[in-house]
Amino acid sequence: MAGLVRRRARRQRVLRWVIVTVLSIVFLLPLVALLEFTTRGPGGTLTWDTWRELFDFQQLSETYPVLWTGMKASFWLVLLSVALTLVLLVPTVVWVRLRLPRLRRLVEFVCLLPLTIPAIVLVVGLAPVYAWVVYFVGGSSLTLTFAYTILALPFAYRAIDTGLSAIDVRTLAEAARSLGAGWATVMWRVVLPNIRSAVLSAAFLTVALVLGEFTIASLLNRDNVQVAINQLGKSSATISFAVSLAALVLAFVLLFLLSFAGGKRRRSRRERTTS
Repeated sequence: MAGLVRRRARRQRVLRWVIVTVLSIVFLLPLVALLEFTTRGPGGTLTWDTWRELFDFQQLSETYPVLWTGMKASFWLVLLSVALTLVLLVPTVVWVRLRLPRLRRLVEFVCLLPLTIPAIVLVVGLAPVYAWVVYFVGGSSLTLTFAYTILALPFAYRAIDTGLSAIDVRTLAEAARSLGAGWATVMWRVVLPNIRSAVLSAAFLTVALVLGEFTIASLLNRDNVQVAINQLGKSSATISFAVSLAALVLAFVLLFLLSFAGGKRRRSRRERTTS
């Protein structure tokens, strides 16, 4: 019986490694092809001129102003979208858990709703709203912050809600309040340190979403890095593919850090339980 269990466990390990290997090849092969294309010089020689040009920001801004404008817009969109998403979600989700638990399902439904609506449909609904935004604020690409915050709600809400589910936030808040702490202190010094990894997860997911979004920015005639990549693909495929590869690698690194943060949270929780 013990030998049968060992053989079954061995087969399962082999099957897992086979699946991981196949998926790794499927994922890495297009990236390797992109890298080979961007480093291919005249006559099939190896050259890194494209990558040197990509990281020489002064030359990049002069040679590809569209790409430089899109990169700057995406940089500020990342910062603003992450800040607005966390400022809206963290206090709301914590307050609902503490004071309005009956509204939890309603808040969850509202936050997850953008996940069920295609981006093209969102654009149809957002276009009249953005007509007023342009009238009052202007037509800057930074106004996409509002649309990206809506798109990020499902992912950020799930990450923050999972982090709050791992702690007894009501007991922590009541203990802090009994010691004379105000609600701002409870939020900043009690709740946030205990859901730091969940907040980082929400931020990383928002960054990955903003860096990869194309449909809304294109249809609303705004600039971001994906729109710039699409425009450059018609004139300079090499630099366009290099930027695409860099964006994919950055998103992969962010998701890897996200999984690392989640594993660290689970390990710390197990250590607290055993102690």
